[in-house]
Amino acid sequence: MRGGGGGGGGGGGGHPGFRGVDIEAQKRINAAAPKIPHLGRRVVALFRPYRWALVFTAILVVVGAGIAVIPPLIVQRIFDDALFPTDGSPPDIPLLWRLVALMVLLFLVSAGLGVLQTWFTSTIGNKVTGDLRVTLFDHLQSMELAFFTRTKTGVIQSRLQNDVGGVSGVLTNTFTSILGNAVTVSASLVAMIIIDWRLTLIAVVMMPILVLVQRRVGQVRARIAGETQESLSELTAITQETLSVSGILLSKSFNRQRAESARYADENRNQVRLQVRRAMSGQGFFAVVQVLMASVPAVIYLVAGYFITGGDAVITAGTVVAFTTVQARLLMPLMGLMRVSLDLQTSAALFARIFEYLDLEPAIRDAPDAIPVEQAPGPLGRIEFRDVVFRYPDAAPGARPTLQGLSFTAEPGQHVAFVGPSGAGKTTVLYLTPRMYEASEGAVLFAGEDVRRLQHESIIDQVGIVSQETYLFHATIRENLRYAKPEATDAELEAACRAANIHHIIEGFDLGYDTVVGERGYRLSGGEKQRIAIARVLLKDPPVLLLDEATSALDTVSEGVVQVALDAAARGRTTLTIAHRLSTVIAADVIHVIEAGRIVESGTHAVLIEQDGLYAELAAQQLAASRILEAEESDEPADHPDRRADRPPAEPRPAPAAVPAPLAPWVPTPEVPGT
Repeated sequence: MRGGGGGGGGGGGGHPGFRGVDIEAQKRINAAAPKIPHLGRRVVALFRPYRWALVFTAILVVVGAGIAVIPPLIVQRIFDDALFPTDGSPPDIPLLWRLVALMVLLFLVSAGLGVLQTWFTSTIGNKVTGDLRVTLFDHLQSMELAFFTRTKTGVIQSRLQNDVGGVSGVLTNTFTSILGNAVTVSASLVAMIIIDWRLTLIAVVMMPILVLVQRRVGQVRARIAGETQESLSELTAITQETLSVSGILLSKSFNRQRAESARYADENRNQVRLQVRRAMSGQGFFAVVQVLMASVPAVIYLVAGYFITGGDAVITAGTVVAFTTVQARLLMPLMGLMRVSLDLQTSAALFARIFEYLDLEPAIRDAPDAIPVEQAPGPLGRIEFRDVVFRYPDAAPGARPTLQGLSFTAEPGQHVAFVGPSGAGKTTVLYLTPRMYEASEGAVLFAGEDVRRLQHESIIDQVGIVSQETYLFHATIRENLRYAKPEATDAELEAACRAANIHHIIEGFDLGYDTVVGERGYRLSGGEKQRIAIARVLLKDPPVLLLDEATSALDTVSEGVVQVALDAAARGRTTLTIAHRLSTVIAADVIHVIEAGRIVESGTHAVLIEQDGLYAELAAQQLAASRILEAEESDEPADHPDRRADRPPAEPRPAPAAVPAPLAPWVPTPEVPGT
């Protein structure tokens, strides 16, 4: 959007035709914007907290624009009364001093009002924009997981960055620009009529010619500007694709660095060519415009000469100078007002796209009478599925449900594993447990209460998730760990990392816990990233642990190390594990085999092998895995009494099964009141 009017009342900033906007393309974009009821009323409501500041800004704009047309009237008096008195007397120096001082004072006041107006408009516009950005971001945080799985990340980023960024210019400049331009045009026309109504008619007759020529120049430059922006977008895309960690790995893997550099150089040459075209485009038109703009005063001089020759005493030198001065101030704000319609349409389209997202209703919301998990009737850590049927929101009509009447119970401290073919619905079970998705039919119970009657945040507080794709921020190890518990002490961080079998590795880094892990943790190995993720969950210390194929992407050695850390993390917690590698769930208390959304087999590893069903078939396909072979040859699976469901939680636990050094048992950190 164009700059604010400033105290001088220009209001329009640079000429609107010179802006890098393709008018027709912008109109098409505006027409495609969603239709939002009561849009104007909702936009106005954004300014309610700043309404008095906005009123004061409007007063500044009106006063500044009004003051801007007074100096030409003073110029008329300087010429006709002070420098060249009409009665033929010598110049009136005292009057000249007073008039000049008044002009300088008006310029100072106008400049001061301009600075003050700019501060107010910038403050109001940016505060409203900031409020809108935070509101939109906060609303997106409340949306369900399904929204993000079906919406491109780039689209969401565009709403937050491009649309809200575009609104910033609208909020900061458009209101004051329109108001300043309108006041300037009105005041200038009034001043011109007061000076000489006949010259006003002549100037107004020539104005449309200037407007038409200026618009043509703007259209030519706008088309080139559109191509330039597309080229810049392509350069940005090449940079993002090629210079990201994944892009660099890909180009180096296929030895395509020179090809990527050549592609960037080609697009850069195109950008340079377009920039030169943009700079040189319409120079002939500009020459014509300059001639026409200079012609208006020239015509005024010519007409004034005829008036004076005809004996018209009203036309004086002061009249001509004052009139041409006012007329010169009229052109830019007048043409700015001609673009008001497009500006308003563009701003409405931006707001509509933003409000479209703000109007989205989260599919998962707390019921009015929702209670915290602490008030649930059952034991903490008990999870139960009762005849759960689930269909993903974007599933095709008539498609088979992902889960079909699935039922199971996980008791506190029990380790329950889910295995089965890809697409059977295993991961969906984990999503439904903390209510990341809503069951289509049936009920999911957490601590003995339907999750739909529990406060969602309180459920999440009781659950820790370790997924196959570990996400680490481009920050230090310490900062990544404290994401789970911002107030955690260094001792707590160290204890969690010892339990996750990663502390000794972190200590080996030059910067220790202050080591920056890089984008998505690329500076660490897969096993190291996974163990840091486990330590992060341990720091949260949840009673329920959800493991979604946490070792499937690791090599055998890393898998073994991470599995030891997972065993320590699962100790004493209700654990639901999704696994493709059966070696990771051999010691689970119960294994459910899921096929086509149903549990078709249940039991321990040994029992399921004896049944010679689907589980045995899956095991046969993985006989090459050493953990499977070793487990089959061992006398019996290792007992994990601390995970058993046949012992009350209050009963003292036996010592945990031995694990390889340097693993130390994880001791949950007791909560201290007031911390």
